[in-house]
Amino acid sequence: MLNFSFAFASRPVLLACLALASSFLPNQTQAQRRTKAATSAATERTWMADNGNGTFTNPLFYDEFSDPDLIRVGNDFYLTGTTMHTMPGLPVLHSKDLVNWELLSYAADKLDFGPQYRFEGGKDVYGQGIWAPSFRYARGKFHIFTNVNGRTTQLYTATNPAGPWTHTELKKSFHDLSVLFDDDGKTYVIWGYDELKIAELTDDLTDTKPGTEQVLIPKGSGVGEGSHFYKINGKYYITNTNYDPVGFMVCARADKATGPYEVTVISAEEALGIGVNWRLQPGRTPPFKLTQPTNDFSSAIPMHQGGIVQTATGEWWGFSMMDYNAVGRLLTISPVTWTNGWPYFGLPGNLKRSPRTWVKPNTGANLPPMAPFKRNDEFNTGKLNPLWQWNHLPDDTKWSLTERKGFLRLHSLPAKDFFSARNSLTQRAIGPESTPTTEMELKGLKVGDVAGLALLNFPYTWIGVARTAEGFEVQQYDQQTEKLVRQPIKESKVWLRAHCNFDTDLATLHYSTDGSTFQAMGGQIKLPYQLRTFQGIRYTLFNFNTQGTAGGYADFDRFVVDQPRAKGLTQPIPVGKTIMLTSLADSTILINWRGWLRPVPLNSPLAKGTAGRFRVVDRGLGRISLESAGGTESAGGLVTVVGLAGMGEVRIIKGEAGDANTFQWQDMLRGDLMLMNLSNHRYLLAIPRSGSFCAADAPGTRPDRKDGACFTWQVVSE
Repeated sequence: MLNFSFAFASRPVLLACLALASSFLPNQTQAQRRTKAATSAATERTWMADNGNGTFTNPLFYDEFSDPDLIRVGNDFYLTGTTMHTMPGLPVLHSKDLVNWELLSYAADKLDFGPQYRFEGGKDVYGQGIWAPSFRYARGKFHIFTNVNGRTTQLYTATNPAGPWTHTELKKSFHDLSVLFDDDGKTYVIWGYDELKIAELTDDLTDTKPGTEQVLIPKGSGVGEGSHFYKINGKYYITNTNYDPVGFMVCARADKATGPYEVTVISAEEALGIGVNWRLQPGRTPPFKLTQPTNDFSSAIPMHQGGIVQTATGEWWGFSMMDYNAVGRLLTISPVTWTNGWPYFGLPGNLKRSPRTWVKPNTGANLPPMAPFKRNDEFNTGKLNPLWQWNHLPDDTKWSLTERKGFLRLHSLPAKDFFSARNSLTQRAIGPESTPTTEMELKGLKVGDVAGLALLNFPYTWIGVARTAEGFEVQQYDQQTEKLVRQPIKESKVWLRAHCNFDTDLATLHYSTDGSTFQAMGGQIKLPYQLRTFQGIRYTLFNFNTQGTAGGYADFDRFVVDQPRAKGLTQPIPVGKTIMLTSLADSTILINWRGWLRPVPLNSPLAKGTAGRFRVVDRGLGRISLESAGGTESAGGLVTVVGLAGMGEVRIIKGEAGDANTFQWQDMLRGDLMLMNLSNHRYLLAIPRSGSFCAADAPGTRPDRKDGACFTWQVVSE
């Protein structure tokens, strides 16, 4: 056992705002520090997708949750995903409404399939381990089938999703498998990339039945990998992902489990206004070369791998991941619209494109907003925050929460560098922006020890303290450039901090010797997305010895993550206020011109007066109407979509509230917004540099957000 001593509450505490600076005051007494610990646990502020107004905002989690599989059992939903080489693995989460989740357990306590899992013999399992699980409930048990590199497929089962979980190993390996327990008693497994195969599993689920294996969908049919297998209303469905040249999702459909199948695309191009940031070019030795950020759909940024689930009220919802740059692969959900027997992601009038913000699923449950994970840790309960995971299998004799109460003690073990250091404790980085800070005492370090805070990635970067023959020195290292910065210090305590902006994938590292004044070291760090570890950035506490021996210890007093942008609705919708709307594409403003909505330059005479002012009328569920404050005879009318919603078909018309004059407010998380009209589920559009009228037929926005569908807003009067 890992002796992780997890405690899982029945429901996370409702999180609010964390005052980061006040939690790091120097010279605190033990009693003061414990009081702050209790306060910090109750006031932690972290990402919540639930906007509190009946809507949610994607991503569901703003930290990595790749290869998701999601099931419903009765009125409850359960979720798991890939965890690769981090331990414990296979998190099991529970929800009543598909938006607010709680962590129940980990199905896999540890992986110990050889020395490489323990960093022994100069080997590692970065980018290996647990991946692409298939989550199912049948025969009174929860089943998680998963791949492990170099092994056959693994199976974890439990009667209670909170555990305990039982582990067995199948006799064969199935790449990106999905399992279907059919209603006729048969159990099917499908697997593969490009060419999908199918077989029946034996009743004990350990092997395939002889003679049942066959090609299900031949190569070149349009399928990829990451399959999810369902039986719905007597037909068989497989959702499946492609990522070349971009990420998109297909669905295969058949009348029989064994086919033949027809294939269609059900989700494509939806990147939620996100483009590709830094990418690691080929090569595994520094200095590393990075590809410059681009504003396109390349790589697997668009929503792709995932599946579908039905609520008890009859609604259908899709779930999928996005390769969201350095923060990792994020989880999203989407309303599903069945059309001609196909489960399309998206809404009527705009199929295959999913909204960033939409009304929460109708599951029959009404829950307050909550966060699935607690990130801060005062190390004072005798148990690690369950969000923590070890980088590879730890040596449990070399870390402790009891040797010094209120501290995490990491004893150093020999390692040539941070990447091969044992007993590194990690948690997933959180976006869109976050700042982890840790307080570390140094008296236990011995010569050759290096301990601190890292951004585990490839290439990685860290800031820490090394003990040399001359004393302590703060060091900052960037593997990409191989640059090491040093600063001697006399103090025996430091505060280490990393500021990460996952909009730009840039970070800066800082240290302090008093807990209040922080000094940057090493300049700006580029954070690439990479497939060496198949993970996003991980905040990491570490201690290793560079002299080939076990050294001393580092005492970590606390770990706190500040998140200044922890809400999907970054600003309250300005209901009841009068605003101006400015196009992000060309800085034109929207005006009422003779009853048409039209973009004009800010310095245009037409922009003078009240023509460019609109009062925001609340329609509930995050929806609004725009009432013109000026113009001609149409003053007081509502911005209304008519006809086919093309150019010139957005008018200012007096009338009662309806879908044509109601818009879903879509906060795009960077100070801009999109307005989705409820009549066609497409977006208001001011065609850039055209001098024409507005339309409302944009399916979404490009990653550069310069296509005229994104706007900034400014309150001009109450």
